[in-house]
Amino acid sequence: MDGALLHSKNESAMQTKTTNKVTVIGLGMMGSTLAQLLLDSGHAVTIWNRSSNKAAALIEQGAVLAASPQEAVAASPLVIICVMGYAATMNILDTPAVAAALAGKTVIQLSSTSPNEAQQTADWAIAQRAIYLDGAIQAAPSQMGRPDTPIFFSGDQQAFEKYNDTLRVFGGGLTYLGPKASQASAVDLATLSYIYGSVLGFFHGAHIMEAAGLSVDDYSTLVAGITPSFGDFLQHEGKMIHRNDFSISESPLSISIEAVGRILQQAREAGINDSFPQYANNMMQQGAAAGYAGEELAALIKVLRQ
Repeated sequence: MDGALLHSKNESAMQTKTTNKVTVIGLGMMGSTLAQLLLDSGHAVTIWNRSSNKAAALIEQGAVLAASPQEAVAASPLVIICVMGYAATMNILDTPAVAAALAGKTVIQLSSTSPNEAQQTADWAIAQRAIYLDGAIQAAPSQMGRPDTPIFFSGDQQAFEKYNDTLRVFGGGLTYLGPKASQASAVDLATLSYIYGSVLGFFHGAHIMEAAGLSVDDYSTLVAGITPSFGDFLQHEGKMIHRNDFSISESPLSISIEAVGRILQQAREAGINDSFPQYANNMMQQGAAAGYAGEELAALIKVLRQ
């Protein structure tokens, strides 16, 4: 065998062996799921959690429980953190011993943080000579590991590319957003704003159904059926906001002003909670007062910009 080829194969084998080692810090529902997926895919997994009782099932399957955060960080070139947030992350990492162990390691933060907190964590990690990648998981633990499970990443692009195969163990819908560590968190909060707005509207709709003596189960089925078409509509409205062009093309704001007014009226007439329609109506009325009623519904973004 050619010497250069042998050297190349040995080097590739050593790299695979090294990158196969992963540390997971944090064994809540999501952290435990991440560790389990790594074990299932054949990774050598080191784990650490403030309370070690959560580690038993993973240890039985081959995970190694580190005695301390410092030991956990030292065990692998890749350190994945999934805890309660920024404060918990820094409480674990920001000690002289752990900071020293981070030099040369890649840290992937999968805890939920604000954009500013993500950037502060990145700045701190880089100051310790670590490589940093921030991630935002867009799924519940039971939805992890699917081909379409969406996860956003931002920060060090080389780290994203180097560990892409490992990250795909968590889900196939990976999106790299850019080099600013804060970007994944910003997009996460943007999508959550959509989700929570939709959820509140859905729950209010369920209350309307209850008040009318109708089936909430049937309502759920109806909503599931119309959701794809509304996704297309929102994509259209988003493009209009991007272009800053609010000429009427699909739905005038005036129609929504009237419709939301009826939702508020119904809540009051039925004697049900009107918090959600009252909020929506206030936004619509601000749009009307600003003179946007004759523009596309997307013009409501101008009220938020003010």
